Amino acid sequence: MKQKNIFGTIALSAAAVAAALSLSACGSDGGGESSQAQSSSQAASAVQSTAPVSSAADVSSAAAAEENNTQAPDSFFNDSVFVGDSVSLKLNLYVSAQRAVDSSFMGTAQFLTPGSYGSGNELKELGSANSVHPSYNGTEMYLADAVQAMGAKKLFIMLGMNDIAVYGNDGAVNNMATVLAQVKEKSPGIEIYVQSMTPIVGTAQQGSLTNENLDIYNAGLQAMCQQNGYTYLDVASVMKDEQGNLKREYCSDPDNMGVHFTDEGCRVWIDYLRTHVV
Repeated sequence: MKQKNIFGTIALSAAAVAAALSLSACGSDGGGESSQAQSSSQAASAVQSTAPVSSAADVSSAAAAEENNTQAPDSFFNDSVFVGDSVSLKLNLYVSAQRAVDSSFMGTAQFLTPGSYGSGNELKELGSANSVHPSYNGTEMYLADAVQAMGAKKLFIMLGMNDIAVYGNDGAVNNMATVLAQVKEKSPGIEIYVQSMTPIVGTAQQGSLTNENLDIYNAGLQAMCQQNGYTYLDVASVMKDEQGNLKREYCSDPDNMGVHFTDEGCRVWIDYLRTHVV
């Protein structure tokens, strides 16, 4: 099994990708453990990276949730797996910390969140140069195989920060569609929830990694979800300030990478999920 830096890199431009910038922090308030994220149950002892217009169904669901104050219980997330890069790793760390107080927090949700992960890296041959794949039970494997091995019934995925500079918005969306098709082939009955890529602090934007490009990418994700019957979750919508940037109070590294979350950001993230999956 290859050992990788869990915080990995975020692609800021084609040149930055080649330089492989290291991510060094996911927030000092969210835990400092640094082994690759595999599952929340394992993480307790060794923790393993302008919103598009919502569809009519999304708007109706959101309105109903607000009117009825409906929230999904922790048990809703049983048999689910959260997949992402170092942005989602912070969510993994946060959930693990909450479970130290309340073991039922977010049900039995597990996490696959290797640093530097992206849909493009996932499509590379396992073990090849610059490939990045999740590890489950100590074995690095393709995402579709990992999800199948976990017996997951729900997949929550957020990827794109490490893809846009390399593949462009359309290429990154197409790669995501290919990855999800592979997951569906191995786990035909799984429910797929595609989370929008969250925004960047305004002053941290550079190269092709801008909030404008993220909005375009997210719109492409939403269209892809509508075409394939996946559920699109516009997490970015509750993370933005008036200018469409990531709110600084939600960001643990606002003067550096400008993409990772504080505990407060994670609380907002989870609150959004609870009210938009029901």
